[in-house]
Amino acid sequence: MAYEPSIPTVDLAELAGPDPTARSRAEAALREGFGECGLVYVRTHGVSDIGALYDRFLAFTARSAEDKERFNRNDLWFQRGWTPPDTEKAVVGTGQPDFKECWFAAPEALDPGLRAQYPEIFCDNVWPDDDAAFAALDLKLGHELHVAGLALLRGCARALGLPEDGFTSRAEGGAHVFRLLRYLPLTEAQTSQKVVWGEEHTDFNLITLLPGGRFHAPDGSVSAAPDAGSGLYLRTRPSAEHPEGRMVRGTAPAGCIVAQVGQQLEILTGGTFLATPHVITAPHTAGYSRLSAAHFVHLHAHQIVFPLPEFRTDEAVQAYAPPVLAGTYAIKTLVDIGLAPPTALNKLGYRHYDRLASIRAREAGEG
Repeated sequence: MAYEPSIPTVDLAELAGPDPTARSRAEAALREGFGECGLVYVRTHGVSDIGALYDRFLAFTARSAEDKERFNRNDLWFQRGWTPPDTEKAVVGTGQPDFKECWFAAPEALDPGLRAQYPEIFCDNVWPDDDAAFAALDLKLGHELHVAGLALLRGCARALGLPEDGFTSRAEGGAHVFRLLRYLPLTEAQTSQKVVWGEEHTDFNLITLLPGGRFHAPDGSVSAAPDAGSGLYLRTRPSAEHPEGRMVRGTAPAGCIVAQVGQQLEILTGGTFLATPHVITAPHTAGYSRLSAAHFVHLHAHQIVFPLPEFRTDEAVQAYAPPVLAGTYAIKTLVDIGLAPPTALNKLGYRHYDRLASIRAREAGEG
């Protein structure tokens, strides 16, 4: 299914360090990886082992459906708390909802001024009231991944000849979220139909950090991947030789995490960096599940999603017009993937036509 390219590995200590030669080497790796495949492997990242957090999340998912339902915040468009199975779907796909349940939390301080403007996105975290360790571990891991993401974004800016804060200043106070996922065991019938856990899609944020997944055998024990075809796969940039791109297995070397480009970073760079299409394939053997996690670094909601002036070629403008606020972009995408209701689009644009209608109604009554 996949070929084995040489995915660049970026050493975060070199990228942020004082040695100009090492920094130049790390920035070149970013340009290559984010430009061709939309991803890099990252070492010396400062992110703790996620095993203990996976254990806490697994304990939560083992609760009764009734108990978990208390944390189903569909009123917040599932941006906090528990997302039940069969909820989210890919924008470009068969319409099959992903076979997963999730937990969303914001590990970083959000812009308090945006709570009234985007109440479903800039909202308080939700936690189980009887598991303080879950909250503590989740916030710790999410923060560590966020710090790594900001370091990569500073490196990206330098690699592209921008001021070092060219991306991070636009992300400050954004709706960054850390997500835990449990991909559900499939039946024999589903595996024979080659059902995937999560259909191919691209993330809509700036950059995504993936600390690595964990498989569980049918008896619940931690296991290796049951076959070579299951797990995370990513699609490279299309080329004349390979117009559909090529599928890459997203398994990072030991001790590394994966960083991949989101739509916002692709658009800001006018397509210089590539948003990574990726799919979560399921095992060919029934009964296996998989835990994974992702931290999403977002633009601030008031930032414009449009190529930066340095990348505003005629081709890029045509490809990514019109400009749109990142907050509007988020609402539209959350509707597209089934997390927000279609009525959320009514928040966009002018909403006070009822005032004119009421005036006309009074005029009609007086007449």
